[in-house]
Amino acid sequence: MKLMVIGNQDAVWGFALAGVRGRIVTTAEELNRALDAAMADKEVGIVLVTEDAANLARQRVDTAMVRSTVPLVVEIPGPAGPRPDRPPLSEVIRRTIGVRI
Repeated sequence: MKLMVIGNQDAVWGFALAGVRGRIVTTAEELNRALDAAMADKEVGIVLVTEDAANLARQRVDTAMVRSTVPLVVEIPGPAGPRPDRPPLSEVIRRTIGVRI
């Protein structure tokens, strides 16, 4: 299973340095197409969506995070960093897959 990131240019390029492929999105339409492609790709096991990208189509991302098990959809902080009202990424991962990092 592979990891995929969907989000802003900096996040996608940063993950690319670690060998993770991704899609840069700037509109809700691009986000929806990227999510559709990720969901259809049998090799993708986890989809990381940056918060700024998720805000382009909030309902779609929230639904995917709740309903999709493979691939697992996880929202990560955007370029502004984590919001104070959100749990840290390590806590989100622990709740989602039961692994503490």
